[in-house]
Amino acid sequence: MKPIPFHFPYLSGEEKKTIQKAIKHFGAGRKDSPYLARCEQWLQKFCQVERVLLTTSCTHALELAALLCNIGPGDEVILPSFTFVSTANAFALRGARLCFVDIDPHTMNIDPVRVEAAITPQTKAIVVVHYGGVSCNIAALRQLADRFNIFLIEDAAHCINAYCEEAHLGTFGHLGSFSFHKTKNINSREGGALVVNDPALMDRAAIIRDNGTNREAFFSGKVSHYEWVDIGSNYHMTELSAAFLWPQLKNAKEVTRKLLVHWNAYYEALLPLWEENKIELCAVPPYARHNAHLSFIKCRDLEERTALIAFLKDRGIDAFFHYIPLHNTPAGKRYGYFAGSDQHTTFESERLLRLPLYYELKKSQRKRVVKVLYEFYRPQR
Repeated sequence: MKPIPFHFPYLSGEEKKTIQKAIKHFGAGRKDSPYLARCEQWLQKFCQVERVLLTTSCTHALELAALLCNIGPGDEVILPSFTFVSTANAFALRGARLCFVDIDPHTMNIDPVRVEAAITPQTKAIVVVHYGGVSCNIAALRQLADRFNIFLIEDAAHCINAYCEEAHLGTFGHLGSFSFHKTKNINSREGGALVVNDPALMDRAAIIRDNGTNREAFFSGKVSHYEWVDIGSNYHMTELSAAFLWPQLKNAKEVTRKLLVHWNAYYEALLPLWEENKIELCAVPPYARHNAHLSFIKCRDLEERTALIAFLKDRGIDAFFHYIPLHNTPAGKRYGYFAGSDQHTTFESERLLRLPLYYELKKSQRKRVVKVLYEFYRPQR
């Protein structure tokens, strides 16, 4: 029986054609970037926001956010410990002290109650992660940010075509970020985007992305020449990456539709095991409309998860855990601290196991994953 891989990057089938068109455009001596502009305009319309800037990665989008918020030594940034290291690195690089807080065990998202308890006079920003494209309680977190006059930044790396109520994730904070890494639903192999929701930050965001120059203002005719006006770096996505991304964006709704078919089928098939208290499944809050970025179960404990991973692997199925909580890592201890008690973060992260889920997954493969899970949890005696 053929192995079932954990992930396979989505391809629309049009990427080669658009890349060839981009190369032909360069060969004609043109200096503009039509695919970059198209992708940014598409995202702005799709997310109903005024400004989206494509970047080399979501990591760089978060670094841009840290620069825009003037994060520096003496500032504290509140964030979940259960996240990828980029969420933390962007702010540690600016000299901030990281304040990790506990999560809601049902969604694996940051807990607003723990956030409020962790706010100090040194708090400069709250950084939230919408795990698996399932919205955190972003309304409560926005209220906190407004009440304490601090920045709210959304790490929406998992979130293309994911919503809270009717608003796209990444559009609630002062700033948001997306990932187009090859592991995401929509990808450019490597890439990201910064969503600028605060009008006061829009001009400076373009400057910082462009090596700290007012080059964009020059090309739009707003200034007679461009020069170095602020700190910055080259965070631009390349035109070839944008050409790869363009046909994928156009298929975003279809990709989400198919992934949701798999996600819902997993959920319904595994629900009896949850009802028997053998596993737990992700609880999607009523305000969240997710994009099926990932599907996970929770085992009883770390020991059971380790045994299940081996059981699946022996039967040709790849399944993986996810983040090691950052506050338990050497760098996390060096650059931050955990505020309050770690009631859920470590324990829940040690139980979580992600199942194969991707556009090319076949119904038969999904059913085989479910069958093997039942073999593990309901062994024949």
